[in-house]
Order: sequence, then C-alpha cells, then structure tokens
Amino acid sequence: MKLTQNVSKADRKMLNRIFWRSFTVFASRAGATKAHAPGFMYSVMPALDRYYKGDPTGHREAMQRHTTWYNITQNVGTFVMGLVAAMEKKNAETKDFDPEAIVALKTSLMGPLSGIGDSIFWGVLRVIAAGIGISLASQGSVLGPILFLIIYNVPSILTRYYLTYAGFTLGDTFIQRMYENGSMKLLSKAAATLGLMMIGSMTATMVTFKSKLAIPIQGGKPIAIQTYLDQLWKGLVPLAVTLGCYWLLSKKVNVNWILLGVLLLAIVMGLVGIV
Repeated sequence: MKLTQNVSKADRKMLNRIFWRSFTVFASRAGATKAHAPGFMYSVMPALDRYYKGDPTGHREAMQRHTTWYNITQNVGTFVMGLVAAMEKKNAETKDFDPEAIVALKTSLMGPLSGIGDSIFWGVLRVIAAGIGISLASQGSVLGPILFLIIYNVPSILTRYYLTYAGFTLGDTFIQRMYENGSMKLLSKAAATLGLMMIGSMTATMVTFKSKLAIPIQGGKPIAIQTYLDQLWKGLVPLAVTLGCYWLLSKKVNVNWILLGVLLLAIVMGLVGIV
C-alpha cells in the first residue's frame, strides 16, 4: 500500500512497535483525570525514544506532554499515535516548533474520531458480527463465535495498522481537509444512519415475544392474544422492550441490572403462563 511504501525502514519498524503496543492502551487507566494516558504514553514511547535519543530534556518534556487525559475509540486511536509520532519528530528537528500544538491536536481529534469509530465499529460492525454469530450459535453451530471474532477483529486490526501509518504520513492536514470539504460530517452521518438501520434489523429478528394467552370462547376456538398483537403492530412487544432498555441506559442504569431485570421478567411471565 502507498501508505507504507513511502516510509523508511527505520520509521516502519518504529510504527510497527507503536501498532503492537496500541493493544495495551485500554488495559491501563489512571483515574478520571488521566484516563488511558499511561497506555498512550507506552504506545508512542518508540517514537519518543528515537527522536529524543540524545536529548534527555526533550524526552522528559515529551513524556510529560502525554500524561494528559486520553480516551478515544481504540480502533481508530492509532491514527492519533502516528500523527503524534510525526509531530514529535518535527518538534525534535525544528527549534521554533510549538510543542503545545501536539497536545492540542491530539485532544481535538478525540471527539470526532471517537464519533466515527464508535459508529462504525461499535454501532455497525459489531452489530453485524453479533447478528451473524448469534444466528449460527442459536442453531448450535460452533461457527457462531468464530465468525463473530473474525468479522469484527479482522477489519478492526487492519484499520488500526493502516491508520498508524496514515497518521504518520498524512499528518495534521488530513483532518483539516476532511473538515473543509465536508467529508467528516458526511462520514459521521452515514455511519450513524447505517448503525441505526442495523440495530432496527436486529431488534426485529433477534428480540422475540410470543404470548400463550388466549380468550376462551364458549363453543368456539379460543382467540389468541398474539394474533391481535401481530395485527395491531407486528413486533410491538419486542420494540417496546428494546426502547425500554434504551431508556434505562439513558438514565445511567447499570446494564447488568437491566439484563437481570429482563431475565427475571421472562421467568415470571413464563411461570404464570403469559409466554
């Protein structure tokens, strides 16, 4: 790929080390004020060690710069790491370079890149992978969990790898150009729309409800409640349950309590003969 062709052998070795270290970012957390700063610092350390090899003061100042708060979708976070490596190189080679710009740019990219990363990887790709995996696993196929891991992780790992090089080679002008021509806004909207479509599809296919309740008719066939529910709005109960869970999540209710509540509700409804 062109992203890796124009990178020197030494830079490629450094970027590969940053890529592998990036998997440890979310294994570290330094509280609410620093978040994953230790993991980010560890990831970009190969660049700091290389560009400030003969400058202990510059190396120390670079490390201090990256103790600031860091939290970004890990699938796209390597773009920032590559970009920081390029800017640290420029800072080490140029005396009049403003090092504060490194932290400012890193901080400014967290929001928009996380918005895109969350929409694509958490809202779309993970939903697609889970839908395929659950469908196969519900049929007793061992391919369910295997395909889930493959469908989600292969694009994710490839994206992390090439974004490391993209950040290093394209530099800060890349994001600026995307904002100027409207690509960033368009990409964010498209990813969000696709994510909502996938969530709606999964709600209709994966969340099921079939009531056993029936109204007895003397001398005739009992009228099943489920028949009228389907005529009124097919999938009404699954949609209501999904929206209810979403409302609870918006109220900061722990997801474990929501899962436990749905499980207990299903058990009670089964015991009383509703489902």
